[in-house]
Amino acid sequence: MSNRIQLNTTYTNHHNIHVGYQLENEVNEYLAANFGLKKAVFIVDENVLELYRKTFIKEISSLFDEPIFCSVPEGEQSKSLSQFTNITDKILEAKVERQTPVIVIGGGVTGDLGGYVASSVLRGMPLIHIPTTLLAMVDSSIGGKTGVNHSVGKNLIGAFYEPKAVFSDLKFLETLPQKEIINGLGEVIKYGMIQDESIFLSLESLSLSGKFTYSKEWEQLVTNCAKIKSDIVSKDFKESGVREILNFGHTFAHVIERVRGYENSSHGEAVYMGMWGAVKLSNLLGFNIDITNLSDFRALYTSSFEPLETEEELANLMLHDKKVKDGSIRFIILEEAGQARSEVVKDISLIKESWKYIIQEFK
Repeated sequence: MSNRIQLNTTYTNHHNIHVGYQLENEVNEYLAANFGLKKAVFIVDENVLELYRKTFIKEISSLFDEPIFCSVPEGEQSKSLSQFTNITDKILEAKVERQTPVIVIGGGVTGDLGGYVASSVLRGMPLIHIPTTLLAMVDSSIGGKTGVNHSVGKNLIGAFYEPKAVFSDLKFLETLPQKEIINGLGEVIKYGMIQDESIFLSLESLSLSGKFTYSKEWEQLVTNCAKIKSDIVSKDFKESGVREILNFGHTFAHVIERVRGYENSSHGEAVYMGMWGAVKLSNLLGFNIDITNLSDFRALYTSSFEPLETEEELANLMLHDKKVKDGSIRFIILEEAGQARSEVVKDISLIKESWKYIIQEFK
């Protein structure tokens, strides 16, 4: 039996986030109870489809008379309008109905793309997320953000669209490369920075090297992170207030991803680097934030960031971020450990100094 987190917003009555191990039966029970069993759309990461075609995916797709499979190639380049068009063409040609469920199985790229498809086709089809990466389980599958990238920037085309349910089965993490566990830890660490320092104590008790091994401690950590995000989202679904704190480190991270190339950059790693900049900026604004909780994980993040751009050029690239307001850049800063808030920063020299700090640490 999974842990269940109920997410309530003003936009839907509620949906449950299920976190557990080997959830095939729970998924089947949910699908059989809530949908007709003629057709279902399965939008699946290509690697996950290959690994689980004869087990988990066969188990849940066999419920339906006409399962429609759409395979999503690996990598951030799949979060594109061309891939969106390919999938919508296939779904519409299959003559789906508005109540045909869209079951999205994969990591953040597949989840964002599949969620946007579900939000758009027939003006909205029921969406079920089955995240298969740590990052997707603790972050991207929760909260209804969907979308694709544009050459101008990341996640600039999309919609807020809530899933009907999320099933986070930690069984998938057993076949996840270690680099993807570290990718997901970037978002886990973020929750510790912005709200709950006890997360760092939980991480100390887990083995963060080698192959993922299921434990109740891991299950509780994923549940706690999902609970933090769902609590914040329930207060501010469309990110007009408190939900902004979930972007801690992301204003820097989105530029890092763009400069390094989406296909070459791990989101969690970019967020980890970005949090160094956010802590530096917080301190430049007069606060006294200890870097220790971040620096304790420095050895896990081995990629360098040596951009050709200057600090000034990197700061200017931030003007394409969605969080720009009236030409000024909004950042999430820390007033103290676990206390985050939004701040509009007009002094470009502070932003450049924060970029310099990131470059020096990760060169």
